[in-house]
Formats: sequence, C-alpha cells, structure tokens
Amino acid sequence: MIKVLSVCGLGQGTSLILKMNVEQALSEKGIRADVEHMDVSSASSMSADYIITSNELAEGLEGHSAKVIIVNNYFDMEEINQAIDEHIAKA
Repeated sequence: MIKVLSVCGLGQGTSLILKMNVEQALSEKGIRADVEHMDVSSASSMSADYIITSNELAEGLEGHSAKVIIVNNYFDMEEINQAIDEHIAKA
C-alpha cells in the first residue's frame, strides 16, 4: 500500500477536499493507498511515497524523499486523475 499526503497551507479544509478527491480517484483506479491531509511543515517531516500539493507549496517540500505531484485545482477531478495517471498509476 502506498502512502500519499495531500498538502495545503494550513492543513485544514483545502487539503481535506484534496484528500477525499485523491482517495476517490485512486479507488476508481484500483490503487490501494493510505491518504492523509496536512500542512507543509508537517508534511516535510512525514515519510510518504507521494505528496500532492499546489505549485506554490511544492517549493517548501524540495528535498523530500517523496515524489511531489502538482495539482493546481484541488476540485478538478480531471486534473487529479491526470496527475495520478502520470505519476502513480505508472509506478
């Protein structure tokens, strides 16, 4: 099972929405994952396989061992599915 972090600035509402959308997309693709939502500073010290966040916040995660995946619209299921297809489903 893979570990995925959904990250927003404060680790509250936006990352929770992203978490739910990522879980839905992964489930539809048959990919088993543990998805957690949090803020950037928490994510920087967590171990994970993938981190899904916005372009602005990705800079704060440079050097993390996880693969950082950029999603700019946390509500856009098409963008989320495309990101998962490009980075996770191929792995």
